[in-house]
Amino acid sequence: MENENGLNKIDDRRIQVVTPGRDAWSLIKEITQGDYQEDAFYICDINDVIAQYKKWKMKMPRVEPHYVLAALGAGFDCASKEEIRKVLELGVAPSRIIFANPAKKASHIRYAAAVGVTTMTFDNENELYKIKRYFTDARMVIRIRYDDLSATYVLGNKYGCDPKTEARDLLLVARSLGIDVIGVSFHVGSGSKDNAIYAKAIEAARHVFDVAETLGFNFNFLDIGGGFPGGRSEDFYEISRSVNHALDTLFADSSIRVISEPGRYFVTSAFTLVSNIHSVKEAVETDAASGDPVKLQMYYVDVSVYGAFITVLCDEFYPPKTLYGHLDARKYPSVVWGATCDGVDKIAHNVMLPKLKIGDWIVFEDAGAYTLSIACEFNGFPPPNVHCVVDEDNWKLLRQLRTFPKGRFVVGKTMEDFFTELPASYIAEI
Repeated sequence: MENENGLNKIDDRRIQVVTPGRDAWSLIKEITQGDYQEDAFYICDINDVIAQYKKWKMKMPRVEPHYVLAALGAGFDCASKEEIRKVLELGVAPSRIIFANPAKKASHIRYAAAVGVTTMTFDNENELYKIKRYFTDARMVIRIRYDDLSATYVLGNKYGCDPKTEARDLLLVARSLGIDVIGVSFHVGSGSKDNAIYAKAIEAARHVFDVAETLGFNFNFLDIGGGFPGGRSEDFYEISRSVNHALDTLFADSSIRVISEPGRYFVTSAFTLVSNIHSVKEAVETDAASGDPVKLQMYYVDVSVYGAFITVLCDEFYPPKTLYGHLDARKYPSVVWGATCDGVDKIAHNVMLPKLKIGDWIVFEDAGAYTLSIACEFNGFPPPNVHCVVDEDNWKLLRQLRTFPKGRFVVGKTMEDFFTELPASYIAEI
């Protein structure tokens, strides 16, 4: 594919191998110094994902993360037939997949049955009747509700049964239908801010385990969901300590399998988004409190809240940073506007930035959670390309763990080579 400058767009299926010690900022500076790049782009740092995985395994060794990390041995949390299909195409065994959607279409249940994905969740009686009709041999997991009301996205208003008032009755229905229920799942909400909430939810799960035992079930599976923070400034230690203590206290039996669904944790800090300022103007607004006029610097970039920043509409904030230092150290009230013609498309309002000009670049860190996955192309602006990088040491690690298609990793090229697609003779295909 070519962009409007006649240059080939990045093939986001490839991963560029770089020398150890190259961080995202150094790579961004190398890319933006040339005249060949004006479109917004992501740097996806595979090294960061691997580091997050290693930290997870060190801090919570008993909890199996279920996320799209096939080469590292993770399991997979899928929400639909299409997600299951994509994961299976990676060569992942169906036993490593949990169909973690409590409200499934009949055709998706039939597909799971056909491909051997047997573990799935439920939270209501009607779902059990569907399972009885379409997949009697499924291994079901009852999803309970236990919300962190301070989370960025609270999920309990949509999914989950009450562990004390509803779980027992649902288990009785499952028993009457001859459906095998193997354990409990919960999700405290995406972007959890309460370090103690997981321990409280695990305690609620323990209650359901005990109720199930009185009904003749033999539970051996616990899914503690997602919501784990993954930003650069967020500390995973307190949460992991709380989870480990709760598991050691309430689920000491090591035969009980414990999994999780930590998508945000793995990708938040791995993605850095970079966008070019293509238009600038000054405007005057009236201060709501004082009534005084306030001069604003208005910056227009080629990403939007309908593309990379749709979560801004849900009150998430991505502080814009400047790529290079400026002679004038003063900062001014500024607005960063998105690319579309919609007045709602405001990425950042009343932020303090140095005075910028057309052609300057701004950087948004921690841009990996729910950006690309739910982006659209409103007004004809596509989501930014993704440039994946990995250092030589982790490249060798990944190749030891998994066989990759020829050409997936690219070595021996500069950033300018990669962006302008020089002839194939410059590429060492592995």
